[in-house]
Amino acid sequence: MANSINALFGFLGGTILAVEGGYKVLPQNRFGQVFERLADAKWFLASNWCEQLSTPAGILTNVGEISYYNEPAMQLGADVFIPPVYRSAIFKLCLPLKPLETAFYGIPITDGIFCRSMEIQGIEIDPRFGKVALVKEYSLPEIPYMSMKLKPIAVVDPLYSYP
Repeated sequence: MANSINALFGFLGGTILAVEGGYKVLPQNRFGQVFERLADAKWFLASNWCEQLSTPAGILTNVGEISYYNEPAMQLGADVFIPPVYRSAIFKLCLPLKPLETAFYGIPITDGIFCRSMEIQGIEIDPRFGKVALVKEYSLPEIPYMSMKLKPIAVVDPLYSYP
């Protein structure tokens, strides 16, 4: 049976089917591609997750690299979307997270009074590299983020190595 399905599971709003010769992804990519590795199918869905968001979003690796980001993040620029000084602290927040759990991190904009709130999830795309952080800017539609004044609940020094 050439088209039999061996396994089926959901991942980031999509579905991965284990079929003969690899993995298919639903919703289909435009070429109906069969991915040879499960990690490649997961990577496709993770990048698709970013692309579907209207707010800046990307995938942050354990070495502080933004390996993928969507158009709104590209318009900001990688160093504005997630400034390098905050990347390690943001990534460390994803490590203890279980599937579907989220954490939030505030990136100061001006003098620490205003901040952009980032929502973080930790997922494993490729077991060879461990978790990555899915990061998206969390915005409240009724309140422009530039006008939000947040009371700090903790001071995080991005240059300090937290245990």
